[in-house]
Amino acid sequence: MHTTADISFENTQFAFEYKNDKQLKRARFLFSLMGKPWIVKLTSRLAPWSVKVGLPVKGLIRSTIFSQFVGGETLEATKIVAQKLGEYNVQVILDYGVEGKEGEENFEEACEKFIAVIDYVATQPKIPYISVKVTGLARFALLEKLDAAMHQLPGSLMKRFLAAVDQLPPAEKEEWHRVRHRLMRICSTGVEKNTGVLIDAEETWIQEPVDAITMLMMDSFNKDKAFIFNTLQHYRHDRLAFLKDSYKAAAERGFILGAKLVRGAYMEKERKRAVEKGYPSPIQIDKESTDKDYNAAVEFCIQHIEQISLIVASHNEESNMLAAKLMEQNGLPFNHPHIHWSQLYGMSDNITFNLAHAGCSVSKYLPFGPIKDVIPYLMRRAQENTAIKGQTGRELALIKKELKRRKSLS
Repeated sequence: MHTTADISFENTQFAFEYKNDKQLKRARFLFSLMGKPWIVKLTSRLAPWSVKVGLPVKGLIRSTIFSQFVGGETLEATKIVAQKLGEYNVQVILDYGVEGKEGEENFEEACEKFIAVIDYVATQPKIPYISVKVTGLARFALLEKLDAAMHQLPGSLMKRFLAAVDQLPPAEKEEWHRVRHRLMRICSTGVEKNTGVLIDAEETWIQEPVDAITMLMMDSFNKDKAFIFNTLQHYRHDRLAFLKDSYKAAAERGFILGAKLVRGAYMEKERKRAVEKGYPSPIQIDKESTDKDYNAAVEFCIQHIEQISLIVASHNEESNMLAAKLMEQNGLPFNHPHIHWSQLYGMSDNITFNLAHAGCSVSKYLPFGPIKDVIPYLMRRAQENTAIKGQTGRELALIKKELKRRKSLS
């Protein structure tokens, strides 16, 4: 049985074994660019515009940032990446990376696409999960309306949710039932095909109905095994308490809580909106508070590992190592069915591949889709790598270290 002594996030040989020299040099070039905020800012404006107006930039995007962070333009294209990762015991969370398309027709199309992804995943050995955004299935304004209504009502999450739905006018009530039906179809297909469904987190002002509908899905489908997971963003100061409340609800209702723990993705937008609208910011006061809550959440989940299925979705080395140490201290194997680690494709390979080498159940979050559709995702990755303190520098240092190691061997 492996121990934490087998895990070193400094081991670049394991981290980059799956990349050849050419791929590694391209990654070095890319992260060097991301270290320059003005370039990222300029690219974030120019790239979406260039694609939209039809400038011939797709080839450049495809060979640089797209190939670093995305699995391909089609489902079939992801197969090559998944197989390559699978050779190193790294699994895949598949994400159909299309965002922001409104309208019933688009929602139905997205639902069918998610089901097609599950059907495909069922034929692949190394893809245990898919990721789903409720905003791909529901009108943003409807979620916003439900969320606002829920905040005005007393009682538990589910009580407030059901009352808020009940208050909707008949046409919107019918619209919400279509949303619920779409998610129900996706989740039931996941269960049927033995594929986990991870529900993404959204902005705070639409999150409550997303939490509620996800809890309903877990109550329906997580009786014997966790198929449905909620995503908890711990840069919010209320999520640790929410995790504990969710656990209590799961214990009372007799289902396994699926908890994917992340730090978060909408921080600047959240703070800005709170100032504009004049309400207290939902965001932690500093990074230390986020880290403290995140690690406390990891600890809470492992303390209740029989009732909680945990995904440590983090690029923080300390949090990943903490999960491994807690498993070890509790005499639990790293491949326990209720623990999984995950990082974004193209980032933190030193974490992913070293965990995999030590026998941990670990995956890469792998988006796919046409370049024009995944541009928002790519721009976020570029901006995040510039914004996250030290992330780009850390990636770059590890890549340079590995290239130097390889050179010394030749």
